[in-house]
Parts: sequence; C-alpha cells; structure tokens
Amino acid sequence: MSAFDIVIRNGSVVDGTGAAPFPADVGVRGGLIAAIGSGLAAGKEEIDATGQIVTPGFVDIHTHYDGQVTWENRLTPSSYHGVTTAVIGNCGVGFAPCREADRDVLVRLMEGVEDIPYPVLTEGLPWTWTSFPEFLDLIASKSYDMDVAAYVPHAALRVYVMGQRGADREPATQADIAEMCRLLGEALDAGALGIATSRTIFHRSSDGRSIPTLNASDAELVALAGVLREKGKGVFQIVEDLHMPGASLAPLRVIAQAAGRPLTFSIGAGNSGPYVWPSLLEQLAQANRDGLMMKGQLMPRAIGMILGFELTLNPFYTTATYRNLSALPLSERLAELRKPAVREAILAEPVDPDPALVLGRMVRDFDTMFVLGSPPDYEQPADHSIAAMARAKGVTPEVLAYDIMSDGSDGGKLYLAMANFSEGSLDTVGQILGHPDVVLGLGDGGAHVGTICDASYSTFALMHWVRDRKTGRKTVQDIVHRMTGATADIIGLSDRGRIAEGLRADLNVIQLDALSLGEPEVHYTLPSGGRRLIQRASGYTATVLRGEVVSRRDEPTGKLPGRLVRI
Repeated sequence: MSAFDIVIRNGSVVDGTGAAPFPADVGVRGGLIAAIGSGLAAGKEEIDATGQIVTPGFVDIHTHYDGQVTWENRLTPSSYHGVTTAVIGNCGVGFAPCREADRDVLVRLMEGVEDIPYPVLTEGLPWTWTSFPEFLDLIASKSYDMDVAAYVPHAALRVYVMGQRGADREPATQADIAEMCRLLGEALDAGALGIATSRTIFHRSSDGRSIPTLNASDAELVALAGVLREKGKGVFQIVEDLHMPGASLAPLRVIAQAAGRPLTFSIGAGNSGPYVWPSLLEQLAQANRDGLMMKGQLMPRAIGMILGFELTLNPFYTTATYRNLSALPLSERLAELRKPAVREAILAEPVDPDPALVLGRMVRDFDTMFVLGSPPDYEQPADHSIAAMARAKGVTPEVLAYDIMSDGSDGGKLYLAMANFSEGSLDTVGQILGHPDVVLGLGDGGAHVGTICDASYSTFALMHWVRDRKTGRKTVQDIVHRMTGATADIIGLSDRGRIAEGLRADLNVIQLDALSLGEPEVHYTLPSGGRRLIQRASGYTATVLRGEVVSRRDEPTGKLPGRLVRI
C-alpha cells in the first residue's frame, strides 16, 4: 500500500511564508499535506518536479465569478493560472440578497460595473434564492475546479433593504442601517466571508447611474463594520477614489477600527502626477503599526483594457456611425468598417459627443496604447505606442488604430495601459510592491469579459517580476507569499496558503523557466453565446486542489473537488 496519494518529488518548495525556497518532496494524503522532506515513500501518483517550483495554490481575493458560479463548474480563466481559492462579491456588486422586483437593478449594475452583458446574466442566472444564505446554499450544492468564498455585496444589501431609495443613493435611516446590519449578521452566521463595498465614481450601472453605495455615509459603513466585530469574524473590502490629490486612508482607518477585523482596499498609481501613493503607503504602514490590519491590493501590471472592434470598447465606440454598426455580427461589421466611405466618416466624427463619458476620452490615449503582441508584452517602451508609431508613419494615431483593428478575420486588438504605467513603465508598481502591507490581486476574474483579461496576473507576476524584468526583479518567495500566505491571512483561511504538514493540499508545480502567457482570445462560451476574453498559460505542470490534480500540463483533468468555503 502506498504511503501517500500523491508525492511531488525533487521540487524547489516555495512555501508561501516568504522564506527562501528549499529542496524537498511533498507528500499528500487525504487531501492534506502529510509530509515534507527528502526520500519520501512512494505515492499512488508521482509528480516529477525536478527543476521546478512547488507553491501553495494561489488565493485570489478579488474576483467577480458571482454569476459564473451559478451556471458553470470551471472558473476560467483563473483556473488556468494556478488559483485554487477565489473570493466573489467584491466591490459591493453581486446578486444576493435580492427580491424578484430588484433583479434587473442588480443585473444592470453588474453589467455596468463589471462589463458582464445583460443577456448573459438574464439567461445564465437561475435566481433560485432571495436571501444571502440561500445564495450560499446554491454554491454549496455545486462543485468547482477551485474553492469559492463570498462577501456580502453592499449594493445588493442596500437595494434589498431600501428598495428604490437605495438604488437612488438616498441616505439610509437608522432603521435601514439596523436592518442591513441584521442581514449582514445573518449572512456571517451562514458563512459569508465579510462585506464588500464601493465609493468610487467609476462604478456605474449600464444605464449610467452611480453604484447605490457611492454616497453611503461613514456612519452606515461603521455600523456594518461593527457587525464584523460583534461576530468576531469577517473581512471588510472597499474601493475608494484614492487616486485623487489629498486622498487619505483616515476614513478607512475608522472603519477598520470599528470592525476590529482585516480591511482590504485597492491601491495603484495614475499615469501622471501628482502621485498620491507614497503618502498612502506611509499611512498604511502607520495603520498596521498601530495594530490595525489594513492591506492594499495591487495589480502587478498596468490597469489596462483590451480594445477592438470585436470587444466592448475601441477608440471609435462613441461615434454615431460606429454605434449604428455595433450590433452587426462581427464579420458584417468588419466588412462595413473596411469600406472607405465608412472609414472616412468614423475618422471624421467627434471624439466624444458626451463630455461626461470618461471612457470615451480614455480610449483615445494613444500615448499609452500598444499592440499587445504574441506573446503579449505588458511593458513596452514609449516608441512602441500607437502615437509614436503613427508619427513615424506620418499618419494620425486614429488612422493607425483604425487600420490595425480592422485588419484580419477578427480584427486586431490594442492594449491601453490606463493606470499603473507612470512615466511609461511599471517602475511605480515595483515600488508599491515592495511595501510589506501590499498583496497581489485585482485580477477581476469573471468580470470585464469584453475589456480586460487580468485573471492571468499570477502567471504574469512570476514571469515578469521574478524572471524576466531587467531591473527591479523580486524574489520568487516574495511574489508567491503575496499571492498565497498573505492573501489567505487577510481572509482568515489558515488552512491554506502555505506548504506545511496538516494544511490543505492546494499546490502548484510550475516550470518557472518555461512559464508563458498566451495572447488573450475571444471565446463565445457564456450563456446566450456571450463573448469573453480568455488567456491561457503554459508551464503549469500540475495544480492540486484538496489533494486531487485538477490541472495537468496546463489542461483540466475534469476533477472538481472545489467547494464553498464558509467561515
């Protein structure tokens, strides 16, 4: 009889604590790590990790698979990138609790904030729940290729309690707040991970309305935080407009103090100054020295968007002529767009007919727009930008962008580095990444299906920051820690995120020297034939979840041991 179910042999163990890698075999039995050492007895299955790293499974604390968990068992694209635990409900958007009359409000909110199309959600969501505990029960009835934990989304909670007043962002009464707190307590008792909210102007419903939580008062947030303290568990996740001059963590400190629990927020840098992030990092360090647990989440590359005529956005999506063509099937749309008269009309039309439409201006920032390429290059020099290439060709950036996107059977794609790309590089990201209270995240897996494919950030971080970057490289143990032990600590899951005897056998075996990213591809595999961007990876020899191999040599095995995690 074999001593172990699986032995991962001769690998370099990066254990998730931040400690230096060490050579060892890892023995798995009964879904747990049973032994770590040399010369372990044979396993029923042997995985040769010679020349490879062995890491904990990645714990992704910022995803939006809230819809996908109801209709799908595989949480792609995250499961292509070593993720074994995903947290949903981020940014305050989700689908529970929800009354039947409010379903359309939440669907349009998710469509606007997270770019998941209305038809996908209306066809895909089964709506077999009203309360948040009932939503958790649905997830618990299913199996996945990773574990799933869920925040209570504050926007859904607010609309459930306040109805149209909540959707209209009216101030909550004391009675409203008391009922929200009661329902949050009920959800925590049922196993919710905590509560997530947003007070950023960028989060809008597809009908243009701001997210219901935008104007939520400090008193409302502090009251909800108090429920976490009362229950002695849970996390507070928040998105604030911390990029504005003079931004401060003071309001977040008050919430964290009231909660007595971890608080996590999004951090990054604009592409131009004045830069707020140095002050925020100082405040973050002080908060943790003062005994609060506050952690920033950072995307390890630019906050970017992929643009194209097949996708949600492109530099011409606001023009009248393009809008008239946008509903056509892709082949017909491209045929029309290639007609000289149509091309001339679109290039001549106003850049942004609606001055309030921020994205309409962002997608014309040709100085930070690039051809992503294959393999994709997320940190290109300024002379590779669309603006620079257009100057070299003696044409306008609009002309060059249009011609690239109308070329080929599916049209070309462009990459817009709209934040975290200050001074035309990722140097600022590297500086923020050096802070001890910052973890990796913000991949938004399951969301922005027609604009972003950042669920690949774990693969990118290992490739770019550990292996490939010419300057400012990070150690493998530091990057792995910020995606495993550090993220597991924030959400209070002490059974994973590290390679130690007795912990969960959630593991990756990775050929770091051969690790690569594919070009983002458009797949029509969502409900109602909906479109989504998918990015694959190469170099994952195995991903193990609960002691079962869920992916082998970059391909799923079909095993689905993932379950709902209740705290």
